[in-house]
Amino acid sequence: MQSIYAMHQNGSDNIEKQEKFLRYSIDNILDLYLLMFSTLIEICKKEALFLDKSSIKHLATAEDKNANKKFINNAIFKLLSENKSLLQAIEDRKITNWTLNDDYILLLLADIKKSNLYATYMKNRVNTFDEDQEFAVALFMEVIAANDKLYDYLEDYKLTWVDDIPVVNTQIIKQLKAMKSNDNFSVPKLYKDSEDEQFVTDLFRKTILNETELAKEYINKTPNWDTERIAEIDTIILKMAICEFLKFPSIPMKVTINEYLEIAKEYSTPKSSIFINGILDNLVKEFQTNNRLNKTGRGLM
Repeated sequence: MQSIYAMHQNGSDNIEKQEKFLRYSIDNILDLYLLMFSTLIEICKKEALFLDKSSIKHLATAEDKNANKKFINNAIFKLLSENKSLLQAIEDRKITNWTLNDDYILLLLADIKKSNLYATYMKNRVNTFDEDQEFAVALFMEVIAANDKLYDYLEDYKLTWVDDIPVVNTQIIKQLKAMKSNDNFSVPKLYKDSEDEQFVTDLFRKTILNETELAKEYINKTPNWDTERIAEIDTIILKMAICEFLKFPSIPMKVTINEYLEIAKEYSTPKSSIFINGILDNLVKEFQTNNRLNKTGRGLM
């Protein structure tokens, strides 16, 4: 949707260039995922280094020499720092942001230490897997993912990440909650399979190359709306949805409608989802009556 919108705004007809950027943007979701996961590893490293330096400083106190190491011994942090799949992906993708910008890690660490979450967790020195996991999940949700300065950094570093942050954070929280004491999780793939990957190109190209024909399907179905006043995002959403109806037999109609309504709620006007829902419902009935829907397999549902 955003790529098609960008082509409209730029007045460009260079499909190959925009498709290349689309794939580049999707590929970068993996970098964001690795970067966000690595914050936990780097925060733990910084605190371990701080405790080590504090214990050997000239005027080290008894507390410095016998510091509570519960935080750096957190079982989840250890699993992440030893996970071969995660570490290899970070190395392969050259995720060095926190090496070059460790001030953000120090900022996050300071916020963590000021939190009630940290104070409660550090009341004793005993590590248990369940408590460590609960703490790590809450820490990521309440301190790291919620940090405005980190969000600003991510937005400035790659503008396309703005829409990817919620998706990535949700995936990380899901994985943190599912980890086991003997877990060795793998970094997820961007695409489920080759068919899933091909869908990106197919939907983009089939929508772009058939925009005029797709627009004709709804243009006379809006008697109470001036076509020129329909939000441009709404027209793109309608075209993409109609494209899925007519050119993607394996995608269920209900799935198409539900997904594009969610997109409309997120990116368009407050009334857009109601408008789009009405148009798509009417089109489905018309297509069914005229036997224009060629849904197969699960698409019949």
